Amino acid sequence: MRLILSILILMPMLASAAGQWNLSDVCPAGFRPEQGRCYLQSLYGDYASLQDSGVGGLKTGLPPLREGFTPQQIDLGRLMFFDPLLSGDGTLACSSCHQPSKGFADGRGYSVGINGQLAHRSAPSLWNVGFLKRLFWDARASSLEEQMEGPLYSPIEMGNSREQLLRSLQENAHYPNLFKQAFGDPDISLDRIYTAITAFEASLVSLNSRYDLYANGVHEVLNQDEIEGMNVFRSFVARCAECHTPPAFTNQQIAVIGAPEPEGRPLDSGVQGVSGDASQRGGFKVPTLRNIELSAPYMHSGRFETLREAAAFYTGGRGHAVPPGEKLSLHWHVWEPNLTDRELDLLVAFMKTLTDESFMPALPKAVPSGLNPVGVPASTTNNPDSGH
Repeated sequence: MRLILSILILMPMLASAAGQWNLSDVCPAGFRPEQGRCYLQSLYGDYASLQDSGVGGLKTGLPPLREGFTPQQIDLGRLMFFDPLLSGDGTLACSSCHQPSKGFADGRGYSVGINGQLAHRSAPSLWNVGFLKRLFWDARASSLEEQMEGPLYSPIEMGNSREQLLRSLQENAHYPNLFKQAFGDPDISLDRIYTAITAFEASLVSLNSRYDLYANGVHEVLNQDEIEGMNVFRSFVARCAECHTPPAFTNQQIAVIGAPEPEGRPLDSGVQGVSGDASQRGGFKVPTLRNIELSAPYMHSGRFETLREAAAFYTGGRGHAVPPGEKLSLHWHVWEPNLTDRELDLLVAFMKTLTDESFMPALPKAVPSGLNPVGVPASTTNNPDSGH
């Protein structure tokens, strides 16, 4: 796998001396080719589903992944993901809020959109997003294709329109040929744009952490504190695993936990704002803990700067941070575990074992628009040997 990854980093996409862009015909690291399409290869694929298996087992299966895209579709999505041509004014890309160096989040409590406007919530990580059935903090989208329409056309995020997006790509000197390589003809449609970006985002798989090695039988990779932290995490005292269920480390459900807002901000109605259901007021989708060490700050508003603060919130007492006058239907898993400082430290140590960027995609030093790719370190874009 490491050899495959190295090859992908060095030559994911090449441009000839004449300026012709050629999409990769190699599946991303972690994916096997099958009849021209890419499918995940993981030990978790050998395990039974989580159904009736409890919430703390190590060798349990993953949810279904969005897969079966061609290498060319994935590579086209990769280029568009980093290309600011997709924004209304050519300054923002998908990678503006989902930066590889920050766990495919952006390190902010509230993301910054076009003309410096603040979004309403933080940007969630995209690692393992292809396993998710619900997208956005308020779970209002049921597919990656549906989700990306939100930021693309939001006047406070990427600020584009469907008409301008199509026109920008169709009139570009390179994108029609790239769509031909990915889809068989040069026609650029919204559906094909969404499909390619979905293909790339679904390839962002993180399943090779030290925890995963431990779960698959290599027990020496975790130290005693990390193992004790895992036991606290899985215990019926802390109950972390009941919502952050391995191996995805999310149960993909909605939970009302009563997390506080930043100082001076009113309560975010969360899922209630979508469903109208008062019992879901202040409810949000349970996020994955994969690569959680990299994606601070935490919660929908970035209220907690550190993992230690976020973990401590859950032992502060049921409903202790609910604003006066609010009566939230708190999730029944939220209670008063009375964890010690030592147990909180152990939880943090365990959560850090979920860090894994071994299948980080190649970061493009250039994109077909000719604009500077967003979210790519200068050392990458200035390196003549890093390839497209």
